[in-house]
Amino acid sequence: MIDSIPALMVVLPLMAGVITVFTGKGDKPWAWATAITGIVFAMSIALLAEVTAHGPVTYNFGNWPSQYGIAYTIDAMNGFVLFVVSLIAAVTTYYSRLSVKDEIPNDRLHIFYALWLLTICGLLGITITGDTFNVYVLLEISSLTLYALIAMGYRRDRRALTASLRYVILGSVGASFLLLGIGYLMMITGTLNMVDMHDRLQVLIHNDEYSRTIMVAYAFLLVGLSLKLALFPLHMWLPNAYTYAPSAVTGLVAATATKVAVYMTIRFLFGIFGRDFSFGAVESSDVLLTCAGLGVLYTGIQAARQNNVKSVLAWSSLGQIGYIVIGFSLNNENGLTGSVVHILNHALIKGGMFLALGCVAYRLGGTRLTHLKGLGRKMPWTMAAFTAGGLGLIGFPLTGGFIGKWYIGLGALDAGNWLILVVIMLGSLLAVIYVFRVVYAIYFGEAEPDSVHATEAPASMVVCTWILIGMSLVCGLWSEWSVDLAANAAKAMLAGFGGAH
Repeated sequence: MIDSIPALMVVLPLMAGVITVFTGKGDKPWAWATAITGIVFAMSIALLAEVTAHGPVTYNFGNWPSQYGIAYTIDAMNGFVLFVVSLIAAVTTYYSRLSVKDEIPNDRLHIFYALWLLTICGLLGITITGDTFNVYVLLEISSLTLYALIAMGYRRDRRALTASLRYVILGSVGASFLLLGIGYLMMITGTLNMVDMHDRLQVLIHNDEYSRTIMVAYAFLLVGLSLKLALFPLHMWLPNAYTYAPSAVTGLVAATATKVAVYMTIRFLFGIFGRDFSFGAVESSDVLLTCAGLGVLYTGIQAARQNNVKSVLAWSSLGQIGYIVIGFSLNNENGLTGSVVHILNHALIKGGMFLALGCVAYRLGGTRLTHLKGLGRKMPWTMAAFTAGGLGLIGFPLTGGFIGKWYIGLGALDAGNWLILVVIMLGSLLAVIYVFRVVYAIYFGEAEPDSVHATEAPASMVVCTWILIGMSLVCGLWSEWSVDLAANAAKAMLAGFGGAH
């Protein structure tokens, strides 16, 4: 049974998404989506336990050998990411009932949850598959449905439509670059399987064959992946997409979509090209470090300038992506371990903080800084969760955010890169500024007339918010399990594994 779970984790939400269209109105689509995401989360736990105990799990579709067919492979790296994605999907789906009913017309709820499940299907499939073209197909499934989900926020703010359109344009450009890169690699290796492609590519690189074609493929993939993970300066689709999407959609996307893009980048760069591959005369790691470092500083400044708190967190997400990219670009075990563990911790922190803002939007109809003034007394549990998440963004000791930054800092020391340590510290200082600017308004600001009579959010929404924030605190206090899993994944990727042989 365990060998079939990789296929079921993609097929189940795919079929469920189609069926959701016919489930009717009211709470039926939500109940159906909640059940499916709960089952998927349980399967991810089983897979992670199996991989940790006995090694990779592989499912070959049609029993074709992986070199000729599509193989779904779970190893230490994507088993960890699968756990993160399915956890966030399960929690945000349960959270979404009241929030989505408040923001989406009742006659479109079944469409919303159909798109929701298909987005989750695509994200899970990208993480599981060991076939490069399958990555592209599943990327399109998740992207197209996500464009529509973001646009459905137009009822509260019509800028959701332009945010979705911008995402469509830049997302399509990124997907095109990915497809071109995959096509070039297939042309010279004769395969789409990641492991097979890695093995054949290493022979070609060693023999200095097709060097120009390999360089072009690498460049296309690097640009395409950078667009998908919103790496500075290719990030401009993200702030508005996060700000104007429905609250539940923002919680799901901020915690999963860019994390899956980070996983794709690590899998392609380390699993296919290998850690020692250079982009011509310039080390590709230097290019990534420069973009990520500048991104941490630039986006921190932008976050401190925003008046919509969702926008503050959106710009903050770009900075956190920068930290993750810095970690794996350092090309050593501590740095990559920091990146992988920060995927989990940032997903929990940012997912929880966006859910907290969803609670505010549910009660007050908006998330501007003025809406949050004085809410520390009106919505104490929700605001406490937001504040705890903010400490994690800063990297305060005993929070999950501190663990990732710590290991990334160790990676910088291992690489002898003191400039990166300065960037990490400056980024944390900027986080202090934009987080405490909001926290000050929450606890010391004078409540606006619209929020004077605000009350705590419904229990189901607050509990889901605290599940994610609470787990981030647990990951800070008890970090051994997440760090061990991340370290195992880092060792495997540094060894050049594109998947299980």
